[in-house]
Amino acid sequence: MPDKDLQDLVRRRLQELGITAQEASQRSGWTVPPETIERLAQSGGKGFISEPFASRLATAIDVPENRVRRASGLPLVRDERETIRTGPHLRLLRGNG
Repeated sequence: MPDKDLQDLVRRRLQELGITAQEASQRSGWTVPPETIERLAQSGGKGFISEPFASRLATAIDVPENRVRRASGLPLVRDERETIRTGPHLRLLRGNG
């Protein structure tokens, strides 16, 4: 089910980073149009994910390239950033302090 996996990844990363599709596009050096990022977040779209595009999308949403490749059903490659954690950086506060 790669379409949904990619859609979930893009949507989740935009939310975790607190950025818009426009800002994600800017992170990629405008090589991934904001409309494409919005479309991926809303409806998936594995059909047009090429190997070079996977790298640019990974940069846009700040994840290792293999996360995008795995979510879109592409073969994995050697990726130096693969060990980088990309979880949300949130702290939960309880009570008044």
